[in-house]
Amino acid sequence: MDAYREEKVKKLEEFVDRRMKPRLVQAIAERDKALEQQKIFSDLKKNIQNLEDNSVTRLDTLVNLGSEVYMQAEVPDTRHIFVNIGMGFHVEFTWSEALNFISKREEKLVKQLEEHSKQIATINAEIKMVCEGIRELLQIPPE
Repeated sequence: MDAYREEKVKKLEEFVDRRMKPRLVQAIAERDKALEQQKIFSDLKKNIQNLEDNSVTRLDTLVNLGSEVYMQAEVPDTRHIFVNIGMGFHVEFTWSEALNFISKREEKLVKQLEEHSKQIATINAEIKMVCEGIRELLQIPPE
């Protein structure tokens, strides 16, 4: 193989390793974060619906103080809850308001998941295309 081809192959491999793979890892991490948020909101929705279905107005629970240290706590009025809306802000909602907020947030998360999945598929296709170019430069027959 001549020096020109070796140089091209080396540049393409570096491009895949230094540019495309980190973009892929980042896109996967963002999708995983959105999936985690989706699960959190789904669990919250189920908990609120359980409170409504069972007409729970008072609750005894354990609160994690940190480092897996728990303390018993009493919630005298469960009709109002605080929901983390992001960036460290919490908003007091009634059950119905919280369910409305969760539904809207879940719609947004579904759209984000679709975008991240498309981005991951695009990056994978680009990596495959560059690898195909490397294969052609090395004159390796297709599989």
